[in-house]
Parts: sequence; C-alpha cells; structure tokens
Amino acid sequence: MTATTKGQTGAPDRTLLTIGQLARRSGVPVRTIRFWSDEGLLPETDRSPAGYRRYDAAAVARLDLVRTLRELGLGLDDVREVLLRRRRVGEVAAAHVRAIDERIRALRVQRAVCTLLARDGAEPTPRELRLMNDLARLSAEARQRMIDDFVTETFAGTDPEAPGAGIASAMRTMPAELPEEPTAEQVEAWVELADLVSDPAFRARAREMAVAGSEAAAPPPYDPALVLEHAGAALREGVDPASPEAAAVLERIGVDEAADRAGLAAMVDTFSDRRVERYWTLLGRLNGWPERPPTVPAFEWFAAALRATR
Repeated sequence: MTATTKGQTGAPDRTLLTIGQLARRSGVPVRTIRFWSDEGLLPETDRSPAGYRRYDAAAVARLDLVRTLRELGLGLDDVREVLLRRRRVGEVAAAHVRAIDERIRALRVQRAVCTLLARDGAEPTPRELRLMNDLARLSAEARQRMIDDFVTETFAGTDPEAPGAGIASAMRTMPAELPEEPTAEQVEAWVELADLVSDPAFRARAREMAVAGSEAAAPPPYDPALVLEHAGAALREGVDPASPEAAAVLERIGVDEAADRAGLAAMVDTFSDRRVERYWTLLGRLNGWPERPPTVPAFEWFAAALRATR
C-alpha cells in the first residue's frame, strides 16, 4: 500500500513508495534498488515504523537518472560524482565515450585474432598463441609502447642526423600501429612483428645497423638505385657473382677497379639484413602500404660479387 505523510492541515503533501512499489514502477529489481541505496546513490526518503524503506517522487526521478547512467555503462563512482554535482553529465559522458571507443577497438582486435585462429591451415605454435593472446589483451597504447621501446633501445645514443642514419630516422618516425579494424592478415603481421622486436638477436642486429649508420661520415660510395637495377637483374638472370659477367655488372654499378672491394662488401653486409627488411614489410602491411619486392637479395649478390672479383 502507498503510504502518505500529512502536513499541518492534515492534507497529504507527498506520496511515499515502498521499495517494492518503486521496483514495479521503475522496472528496476528490488535487489538493485537496495544495493544502490546502500551505496548512497539512492537514499531512502524515510523508513516506516516497521523499518521499511520508503521513497518520494524526487527519489523516483533520481532512480531514473541512476538507471540511465548505469545502462550507459558508467561506474558507480562516476554516477556518484554526477549526483553530487561534482562533475557534469556531459563531462562524464565524454570520458565514457572514450572508454567505449577503446573497448570497441579491443573487441575488433579480439575478433581479428579469432578469425585468424579459425582459418584453415597450420596450427599456430605455442609462441604464436601466446603472442596472439597478448595482442588481444593489450591496449592500443601498450601495443604501441612495445614498438616504441624497441626503437628507443635500438637507437639510444645514436645521431639521427648522421649521413647513414636513415634507418634510425625512419624507424623513429614510422612506428607500427595496429589498424582500428584489423584484418586477420594484419593481425598475423602484427604477431610476427611483435615476435621480431622482442627477439634479442634481432634487436642486436638492428642496433648494429643503427650505430654503423650513426657513425658513418658520408653516404655509401655506391648508388643503391644502380645496385637494385643491375645487381637485381643479374640475380634474376642467375649470373654467378664470381663470373666475368659479374665484373661487368659491378662496372655498370660504378665500382672503381681500385676500390677496397672487401671493405665495401663488409659495408653492404652491415646494412643488408633480411629480417630488418621483413620488419619494413610487416610495417607496410599494417599500414596498408603497397607491397614492395625484397631488395636485400640484390645487395647480397652485390656483396658476393665484390668479394669474388677483387
């Protein structure tokens, strides 16, 4: 039954609802109303002589607001801040929008990981499974930090302005980011990339290249474009690096007969690494860049020809 309180004239001045009546009117379960009341979000107006909670019209309106905010996913602390007028609803809602966006991004990653696992083909290794699990759990910020930490460690103390420091500058300015809506192929690329940057041997190799590039006093004494053109063609045609034809290829690239070919080959080796090139391939796949053919094999052929024809 609805209880009423009376003013001095004896006329009813407000209607009080029991917790059960409030639950039926609002559609919120009794246990939820009781919990919110105990948390201070919906204090009862008073109690009946028997000790039962009772609520007035203002409490009904307050319950509607609490329910709306909770259905939007706001936590109890945020709801309390709004009710106490310490924070505006718009401010709390804006923060919640950001949280929802982050959750949506996380769900997209999890979906892509599940799609990758559901594909036909070879079963992932235990390490790949662990990496995929890590990827699904990590926030975008944490994933980015993994790459940033690799770049920071690899290029610490190197001179980004040095003539041969191009790889350092590129890795600094183009970190790998998982797209907001990644495909299974991009998730696969990110898993492989995470495996690369967490490998001490890969980090050491990238560090070696970074230091060498930072310490270089001048650009390399050969034109990389000519190496790709002529050494690449020789490789495709199956030219033996130790053959007379290879010597002609070096001449077309512009290698002087008096050059220190062994030293030049060592320089080429320093800056040619298939795993580092794979890093760039994976990075391009993540960012949707056009796929480029590998270039390292041409430089490997070039180094072999330099050693064979000195």
